[in-house]
Amino acid sequence: MKKVFALEDLDCAHCAKKMEEGIAGLEGVTRVSVNFLAQKMTLEADDDRFDAVVREAVALCRKIEPDCRILVK
Repeated sequence: MKKVFALEDLDCAHCAKKMEEGIAGLEGVTRVSVNFLAQKMTLEADDDRFDAVVREAVALCRKIEPDCRILVK
């Protein structure tokens, strides 16, 4: 499954890169891209683990950039 998420209050490109690298290491992730300028994250992961991957990505992003929010609908 592939989905694009809006990001809110991502303050620096370095943090975006750290988030991208961390999420890429999560089990089930096939591809991830965090775009600082567009304030978007594109995530591709296994269908059966997609919701769990999103939860793990949200938690990881909070650790790296506490003010940043992934807008999950």
